Amino acid sequence: MSLSPEQRKFYEHTLDVTRTEISEVEAQIQEELAKVKDRLAELQNAQKAARQMYDAACMRLGIPNDLEEGQSQG
Repeated sequence: MSLSPEQRKFYEHTLDVTRTEISEVEAQIQEELAKVKDRLAELQNAQKAARQMYDAACMRLGIPNDLEEGQSQG
């Protein structure tokens, strides 16, 4: 089945438009992924700081750090 010139033009235009849309969505995905990675890094740093404080409090109280066991298992 061959395409008429109008059909061919339509499909070529469709290719161009959808290629642009795909590129734009990919850029948005990468932006959002970067935001998520930044937020995860912030949360991991906060967790690390809290664990250090918890460990120090356990040491000052002379009790075992019950979170250390979870860290080695998790």
